[in-house]
Amino acid sequence: MGIKIVQQEVDNWIKTHGVRYFNELTNMAQLTEEVGEVARIIARRYGEQSEKESDRSKDLGEELADVLFVVLCLANQTGVDLEEAFYKKLELKAQRDHDRHQNNQKLK
Repeated sequence: MGIKIVQQEVDNWIKTHGVRYFNELTNMAQLTEEVGEVARIIARRYGEQSEKESDRSKDLGEELADVLFVVLCLANQTGVDLEEAFYKKLELKAQRDHDRHQNNQKLK
């Protein structure tokens, strides 16, 4: 499934189940909150912090999907074609970073 399709599905969901998009600042705050939930799981499950019993049932995939949903909302409401932007960025990173990563001794 392409990013354009997913952006459209989010827009359809908003129109069907939501009243409207939250404003951009609210969505930015929401994105920060969702990223924090991902960070908490990663830090406790894969990092050095101990995982609390209440965190063990948290689904990392679900939390990442929450982040993606809000990113797609922000893209929709600001007129960003995220698929186009993604492939443009991927090409830029491929050109800019190929030798940098290939020559990075820390990665060998």
